[in-house]
Amino acid sequence: MAGSIFGTLFQISTWGESHGEGVGVVVDGCPAGLPLEASDIQAYLNRRRPGQSQYATPRREADEVEILSGIFEGRTTGTPISMLVRNKTQQSKDYSEIAGYYRPGHADYTFDRKFGFRDYRGGGRSSGRETIARVAAGAVAARVLQALGISVTAYTRSIGPVSIREEAFSMEEIRRNPLYMPDAQAAQEAAAYLDACMKSQDSSGGVIECIIHGMPAGVGQPVFGKLDALLAQAVLSIGAVKGFEVGDGFAAARAKGSENNDPFVRRPDGQTAKAANHAGGILGGLSDGSDIVFRAAVKPTPSISRPQQTVTKDGEEITVQIHGRHDPVIVPRAVVVVESMAALAVTDLLFVNMCSRLDKIQEFYRSLQ
Repeated sequence: MAGSIFGTLFQISTWGESHGEGVGVVVDGCPAGLPLEASDIQAYLNRRRPGQSQYATPRREADEVEILSGIFEGRTTGTPISMLVRNKTQQSKDYSEIAGYYRPGHADYTFDRKFGFRDYRGGGRSSGRETIARVAAGAVAARVLQALGISVTAYTRSIGPVSIREEAFSMEEIRRNPLYMPDAQAAQEAAAYLDACMKSQDSSGGVIECIIHGMPAGVGQPVFGKLDALLAQAVLSIGAVKGFEVGDGFAAARAKGSENNDPFVRRPDGQTAKAANHAGGILGGLSDGSDIVFRAAVKPTPSISRPQQTVTKDGEEITVQIHGRHDPVIVPRAVVVVESMAALAVTDLLFVNMCSRLDKIQEFYRSLQ
């Protein structure tokens, strides 16, 4: 299947279906010598694992990673890293009835039009379970970034109408509540909103915000390979994401130039910096040394149990109620997916950026003489 490969120098290839034997990924281009253990990968996978709260699908999966290649004695070997997570609690019978009709909000119809055939068991390749492979690969990328002093942190900014308050923002709070919100009060209000959605057999969407800290200036390409464009590609490739913005984003359209521009200043150490960050850390498609800040809009879970109108493959109009195990909100489990895709995109761009200047190439190869 075309379209399952991401990256140029730090490249991943994902495979697998929701109700197949498992899902996996091959990471190619990871340098040798990176300290990496299965526990590093598992820590990321645990954050998106189902069944951890009332706001996640009750499907019970351990999502235990098996590393098949590319690591020896706790370090990467420079060869492809192959990872597998087996599916163990598939209930394909829950989906047998949908083989003959198209679920609203899902890719059933478009898969039929493209391939003339589809795996209807939980959505097959278009299932959210596909993101396991992204998260496993993202954990590797995050370790590379950590070695470079760069961190990627995502969290829930809003669920439905409930948004976090800037004055209450706490990084420590993100892992303390099941919604991954950095505001304890907002998390309580969002939980109450989700309880109401669930009682009415409905679901909710939300917004995930991500901060990339420690990026050096000058990473990205000035035309088609812009840093923000490639971040957008990475994040919008997540099935549930329907919108993307960097910095002030759409609010910039309502601002004046005098309000939106970031003044440059000289820091006490003599370095150039910005007094504000309306641009979200990216100017002209290149990182400017400030925190990179972006947001992703996540749609409501399309699988809801209230009656909906649709048609069969033969065109007959019917009313359906979706059964099976589904998340009432995708946002909390998608936080680590957004974080992983951002890490993958940035790592790849950092590697590509190494050949942007002749003096840096000469400096590197002189050190090997």
